[in-house]
Amino acid sequence: MNADPYAWIEKSLDTIRRADWYRSPQSIESCPGPRVKLAGDWLINFASNDYLGLAGDDRLIQAAISATKEFGTGATGSRLLSGHRDLHRQLELAIANLKQTEDALVFSSGYLANLGAIASIVSKRDLILSDKYNHSSLKNGAVLSGAQTVEYDHCNLEDLRSLLTEHRASYRKCLIVTDSVFSMDGDLCPLPQLLALARQFNCMVLVDEAHATGVFGASGAGCVEHFGCTGETLIQVGTLSKALGSLGGYVAGASALIDFLRNRAPSWIYTTGLTPADTAAALEAVKIVQQEPDRRDRLQQNIKNFKDNAISNYQLPVSNSDSPIFSFLLKDAATALAASSKLKEMGIFAPAIRPPTVSVSRIRISLMATHDPAHLQQLVEALRQI
Repeated sequence: MNADPYAWIEKSLDTIRRADWYRSPQSIESCPGPRVKLAGDWLINFASNDYLGLAGDDRLIQAAISATKEFGTGATGSRLLSGHRDLHRQLELAIANLKQTEDALVFSSGYLANLGAIASIVSKRDLILSDKYNHSSLKNGAVLSGAQTVEYDHCNLEDLRSLLTEHRASYRKCLIVTDSVFSMDGDLCPLPQLLALARQFNCMVLVDEAHATGVFGASGAGCVEHFGCTGETLIQVGTLSKALGSLGGYVAGASALIDFLRNRAPSWIYTTGLTPADTAAALEAVKIVQQEPDRRDRLQQNIKNFKDNAISNYQLPVSNSDSPIFSFLLKDAATALAASSKLKEMGIFAPAIRPPTVSVSRIRISLMATHDPAHLQQLVEALRQI
């Protein structure tokens, strides 16, 4: 018998390294923005989810500083004990207003919001139908719930219909779970059709708006607004850490749902409330999203310009996305690492995404409203070379 019960860790790490799956953090040495300093070099940043460029906006910074001076650095406890501040409720009401829902609940991260929501609303007697490309937090929320979980082919309505026909009658409740914008491919879910199937088969729908909030919709409310589904009965989950430039997560929906989650969601009840700084910064970001639609306009123009140049003009094999997310698929993890390294040499920061995050290795590119035409042109030229 092995005398060291932890010896398996080094063996597992060695397996990860040999597969070119090993990861370690890269330290950003500057304020977030379209250009960042990495290991002493300034690079054009195509690795960020800060789609509107708000993470470095002085208004968010000042809001965070003011809240810290008034309320301190931490919430000091769970929201039901000592951790609740009026700022939290202001942010929840602002999110509900943005989403045009009855209420909202703020969590300490988007991951916790998905875990808590899914694990609370379904259980062992229930069914979850989940898109195969859903985010890890959605998949792990399904596991935590104990519900029977079946994955349907990515954005495949016929496969979903077939699974509903086969399984729905055997379960008490059914929850259809999907990202609205898929984080690694940038494509959008067919939300109106999913809602139609949900009505036909008496299902709940949970849609993760993490990469859509602030980006899509006339007011920046996300894909629910973009698809004209505002007011539909569904559960909206999202994060404050992407286009909103802060940290935290939320669930938005009917007041009864939110009240239920306050009393049942373990990842809300048993964790410390969001810090005053993050809460105030997110509250300021929601205001800016609603008051400055030109940021979304600039982002959409950058998306169009990149697509026209990279795909239409040069036939580069990047995904044809309506979102700010584009993927450049590659044959294996080693090739993706080499491509990312070569891009860095050419002044471009774009990460290699490898299994198990995705099934096919790739370079993931994300655009920001604050990129200028020269940034996009340099990206296209670099992609052409590799």
